[in-house]
Amino acid sequence: MSKTIKVALAGAGAFGIKHLDGIKNIDGVEVVSLISRDIEKTKEVAAQYGIAHATTELDEALALKEVDAVILCTPTQMHASQTLACLKAGKHVQVEIPLCDVYKEGQEVLRVQKESGLVAMVGHTRRFNPSHQWVNNKIKAGEFNIQQMDVQTYFFRRTNMNALGQARSWTDHLLWHHAAHTVDLFAYQCGSPIVKANAVQGPIHPTLGIAMDMSIQLKAANGAICTLSLSFNNDGPLGTYFRYIGDTGTYLARYDDLYTGKEEKIDVSQVAVSMNGIELQDREFFAAIKEGREPNSSIAQVLPCYQVLHDLEQQLNG
Repeated sequence: MSKTIKVALAGAGAFGIKHLDGIKNIDGVEVVSLISRDIEKTKEVAAQYGIAHATTELDEALALKEVDAVILCTPTQMHASQTLACLKAGKHVQVEIPLCDVYKEGQEVLRVQKESGLVAMVGHTRRFNPSHQWVNNKIKAGEFNIQQMDVQTYFFRRTNMNALGQARSWTDHLLWHHAAHTVDLFAYQCGSPIVKANAVQGPIHPTLGIAMDMSIQLKAANGAICTLSLSFNNDGPLGTYFRYIGDTGTYLARYDDLYTGKEEKIDVSQVAVSMNGIELQDREFFAAIKEGREPNSSIAQVLPCYQVLHDLEQQLNG
């Protein structure tokens, strides 16, 4: 496939903008349609990025013949149904994390994807961040094995706001959204499936209706363990910090940066063609389309993560 890949992007919020910025650096790709719920804001963002078509309806974009692929940066609760709509319309699709917040909906997406033969992947960005890729390369070379991962995912979010401080139309979730990153990354980095998972959560917020604090323990088949702490109550610093404790060293990953256990910075600038995890994720999506292959972070590869999240939800509700 040598022609330009024409893309529709749904969701002009904080994460949609990150994708638009990343795509600007990728040759042979053009965003031709922008979909979001507020038409005025959508037109404004479309104008900024030179996107000809703006709409509030995903179906309108899916009906455009020139659209080859769709990137979904929409509310969690819409992910599975919108991914299915894209596949059924014959479009390749990348959906932001999480794939679903109901496991059986994720299973249905995999079934339809297999039938369609289209490229479908989920935005498990940690697989693509240079910091985590550096660790993955060391594991694949047989130079490092994980004994424990210790992960902290901390935000200060007591109202329904997004990363840009704008009001959200949906409620974020520690388990189905934020824990999904680490549950998938742990199994991916260990190269071993998760065989044991436990969770406890703090009180449910009276207005948001979600737990604001959560603790998760995981064990992989190869014996590695993971401890994950999540909070919406943490007043800085914000984000996710990963400590890899292994047989030959300790590494601290903070988004695209990496340090030793002694806080010595590791140069990861040569790991990939960019230092931007979102851009690298998008590059993989478009490369898989052009090469007609399964992408890293495909539906099939990440679905086991959602099985674990489902099992944890059953535990927490039990």
